[in-house]
Amino acid sequence: MPVHLAAPSPQSILAVPGVRLGTAMAGIRKAGRRDLTVMTLAPGSRVAAVFTQNRFCAAPVQVCRQHLAGRAAVRALVVNTGNANAGTGETGLADARATCQALAGLLGIAPEQVLPFSTGVIMEPLPVDRIVAGLPAALADLDEAHWAQAAEAIMTTDTVPKAASRQVRIDGRTVTISGISKGAGMIRPNMATMLGFVATDAAIDAALLDALVKEAADRSFNRITIDGDTSTNDSFVLVATGAAGNAPVAQFDSADGAALRDAVIEVAEQLAQAIVRDGEGASKFITVQIEGGRSTAECRLAAYAIAHSPLVKTAFFASDPNLGRILAAVGYAGIADLDQSLIDMYLDDVLVVERGGRHPAYREEDGQRVMKQSEITVRVNLNRGDEQASVWTCDLSLDYVRINADYRS
Repeated sequence: MPVHLAAPSPQSILAVPGVRLGTAMAGIRKAGRRDLTVMTLAPGSRVAAVFTQNRFCAAPVQVCRQHLAGRAAVRALVVNTGNANAGTGETGLADARATCQALAGLLGIAPEQVLPFSTGVIMEPLPVDRIVAGLPAALADLDEAHWAQAAEAIMTTDTVPKAASRQVRIDGRTVTISGISKGAGMIRPNMATMLGFVATDAAIDAALLDALVKEAADRSFNRITIDGDTSTNDSFVLVATGAAGNAPVAQFDSADGAALRDAVIEVAEQLAQAIVRDGEGASKFITVQIEGGRSTAECRLAAYAIAHSPLVKTAFFASDPNLGRILAAVGYAGIADLDQSLIDMYLDDVLVVERGGRHPAYREEDGQRVMKQSEITVRVNLNRGDEQASVWTCDLSLDYVRINADYRS
């Protein structure tokens, strides 16, 4: 069961003028489920994206990078679930391109104006014929209001669809930001989503859009981890259609720029945290907050070390306040000159460690009380500077093993 996460109501995910979404049942891996999504973009839309840092990246990631580098005006995205088209060599690249060609032909655009995305099982041939056969149905289903349906159609081991919306006032106009994401396993910062798509009808300068997608990813999807594995297919896309008619936002230090940036990041954070709440087998949502560092980078090192540790995560699953595991993770995080005698540590409001040693007033039952909660904050103060960083993670349960052992069956 996901941790305090429910499927969004279709009415809560606001339409973004200039974006239409359609889904279809293509039978890519399993019959009877929506597994193909098409997103079309109005002329003049701008697109920016960031992708996995896994060097063994999937064919659609490679094709997306090529199409974006070519500067063609992106007019459509096509997403399939059930098959990752990763580890498929030259054949996989040809299949990803064939998918773009098929959709481009139906829309009357160039193949380079289509971005392909895939998620699912690795090292299996992409059933291009099924995807191509399903495209007309997806196009017939196109509608600005179909965000919730698309969120469901891109799921793999997710148990609930993930979507979020915000509205802000920019240049005297109401601007909408909506997004969907999927992911429940193979999640680690380096991009740490499987797939994420956010769109706004705001007009944004192209250079600023590139900066915003990177900052939004860094503040959201690059701060979550479930199992420490970086996917071959991670992709996060930000679309700006300009349909709101505002003067193009060209800088973040203006009131309009700050409002738009904050809203996009809020949507991205909600989508990223939803991935953790729906982590494979997760029963607890855990915030790891590191304070008092000399740099954000070293705070992240410590946060990731805690959040990635199987020993820490299994202790949380068991509600076992075996908190020495957290200190050990901080110690091996890679902060060379760390002074352990300065470290304080809290579980929510419970002071566990003070100046590197067990706090005299700490009682095991206080720690266990917190560990039994479904939402927990681990706060570590390094007491060596003014920087901080947070990472969101979940526990590691017996169900995680079962889900991944049965994934291909």
